[in-house]
Order: sequence, then C-alpha cells, then structure tokens
Amino acid sequence: MKIGQSIRSHGIAVACGVLATAGLIGCDNPGVTSTPDDIEISETSGTVKVAAEKADKKDASETDSDQADSKDNKDSKMSEKEKEDSVDQKVKFVFDYNSLNAKAAYVILRKGTEPPGPGGYTMTKDAGTYICRQCNAALYKSEAKFESHCGWPSFDDEIDGAVKRQTDADGYRVEIICNNCGGHLGHVFEGENFTEKNTRHCVNSISMKFIPKGKPIPPKLVVDKQAAKEANQKRTATKSEPVQQDKD
Repeated sequence: MKIGQSIRSHGIAVACGVLATAGLIGCDNPGVTSTPDDIEISETSGTVKVAAEKADKKDASETDSDQADSKDNKDSKMSEKEKEDSVDQKVKFVFDYNSLNAKAAYVILRKGTEPPGPGGYTMTKDAGTYICRQCNAALYKSEAKFESHCGWPSFDDEIDGAVKRQTDADGYRVEIICNNCGGHLGHVFEGENFTEKNTRHCVNSISMKFIPKGKPIPPKLVVDKQAAKEANQKRTATKSEPVQQDKD
C-alpha cells in the first residue's frame, strides 16, 4: 500500500470513529467510507469538518418554515375566533355613560347582586346580543347562553375582549366586569361541567340590555376623559362667575 493511500485510509478510519462517537453514523460496519452530505473528511489529517454554513442554512430554513406554518395556523385560529366573535358595533366618544336608575346603579356601580329568579333575562332564549347597560359594549352572544338553573342568566363564553376578570372583594370568587366601562356584571365559575367549555358566567340581568338579532346594536360609548375633564372645568367656571345686574 502506498503511503498516500495509508494516510487516506487512516484519515477515514479516524473520521468514522469521530462520526460514530457523535452519533452521525452507525458502528456496525467499521469499513464504511460513505458520509452524510454535510460532513467533509480531510484526507491529509483524518479530521472531521462539519459544513457549518450549510447545516446552519438548512436548520434556519426549516426553522423559518416551521415558524411560518405556526404563524399561519395561529393567524388562522385567531381569524376564526375573531370572525366568530365579530359584532357590527360602532364607537361613540362621549363625556359620560348612560344614566342608571337606583337598582341598576346598585348592581353596576356598587357591585350589588339582584335577587335570583326567572325574571330578567334568566330564561330568555331569543337570538341576539347582550350589551352592557351602562356603556352599550357588546358582551355576550345568545349562542353562548345556557340554562344553569342558578337563578341568573348564564353564559359559557364572552365576546372576545369584552369581559375582564379580577379577584372579588371576598378574596376567593372571580368577579367579571365590563372591559370598557368597568361596570359590575357578576361572577365567573369553572369546573361545574354545565357545558363543554366548563365555564359559567353568572351575570345580573340588570347589568345588560338585550338586542334581538336583526336590530342594530347601539354604538359603544367610550368616555373621552380629557374632554370630560375640560367640560367639567368649564361648567364649574361658568357657575362660579358672578352674575351681572342689568343697569336701569
């Protein structure tokens, strides 16, 4: 055997040992001389050189492809959710929300609870949308309503982004409020197995208004706090101005 051939064979043997150790090829056939496409063997030194750039480009390409697929799937799911929750509602900027009577103010503003029973919207089964009584924001669709026999209207899902959850003053229940105006709606409970979503929004009827399907939903009222502050300041200034007496 020529010296060059000996060096070449020795180099391949060393390379195979390194590859086997790295788990890149099997050890069943020590005489194997074939290698993966992204591995290069130096004939003179017997060392292994990984084509890093090629491997990195391949991995980067696969990663980008996986991320693109994941993003497409996420966007698709979000689009389906948004489409399902879509409500044709305009926005109106105002100085204040809808006025409330004493009973509604007790529940919505003071976080009270109306008496349970079949009244209000507890037994309503008509198709439509339930909106916040104080600011008109769309809260629930009739498709999410179900009978829980608890004495209050029950929903197993809200319109996306319409309801905010927070710990109740009692420290253990979860209170639900309108995400737009902060008005008290009721409480949410999980794990009761009423529906497949395993969630029950227990809502006070007086916290909502029902808009039958086919009828336009009133604009969601959004208070422009800065404009409201300026308007109040002007009203206060006007009231404090001295009244001028007419001269004879």
